[in-house]
Amino acid sequence: MLKIRVIPTLLVNEFGLIKDVKFNHARRVGSLLPAIKVYNHREVDELILLDISATIQNRPPDFQMIAEAASYCLMPLTVGGGIKDIQHIRTLFQLGVDKVAINSSPFAKPEFITEAANQFGSQSIVISIDAKKTAEGYQCFSHAGRKAEHCDVVSWAKRCETLGAGEILITSIDQDGTMQGYDLALVQLITSQVNIPVIASGGAGTLSHVKDAIVLGQANAIACASLFHFTELTPCQLKEYLAQHGIPVRKI
Repeated sequence: MLKIRVIPTLLVNEFGLIKDVKFNHARRVGSLLPAIKVYNHREVDELILLDISATIQNRPPDFQMIAEAASYCLMPLTVGGGIKDIQHIRTLFQLGVDKVAINSSPFAKPEFITEAANQFGSQSIVISIDAKKTAEGYQCFSHAGRKAEHCDVVSWAKRCETLGAGEILITSIDQDGTMQGYDLALVQLITSQVNIPVIASGGAGTLSHVKDAIVLGQANAIACASLFHFTELTPCQLKEYLAQHGIPVRKI
């Protein structure tokens, strides 16, 4: 097994750093730069920064905010929100971002994934998939969970891989922010169908939730927000717990 990555997720909107539940009922949880500074000293492997209001407001990424965040960030940084074209990605990389997370725009223009991968390399292109369980099974939603795409999540994940995505960030809308555990069926469904790394997101509330997503869900990396915002647990403690259970992690 490759070493598992522990990745805190920071969500921002026009009001600052927030955390929501099931993509609704957002509450402010602090300021962005102090949070980044804390994670700089907590042995996290990467950091994900998502602007959840950019696409809804039909605006580009907040390059000024991202430039400031990247200047403080000492670990690899993935940024998402409002990314619609190659120039957006180019500007983000010029600001010091390491990967981009793209969610909504490929539904209208799937070839955007291929264009981005060809120009910048698949390893820097993360496709973020927000999934909700419906009567038709797991379906994709875009625009921060507000728009149903009427697209099967497995079919979309496989297509994104074929188009050149280097990684999948799979988030359960149903579990997001609940701290009741990842949707293990969803995670395992994706990991069993694609050959690129999968980051599990949405629902972590305990150390065992994370272990289950890795052991049962076969996730390659773990994204957590509420686990670190609303408990006393730190990324270092999480890594120590995983190592004690035989799961290889990066430096503790």
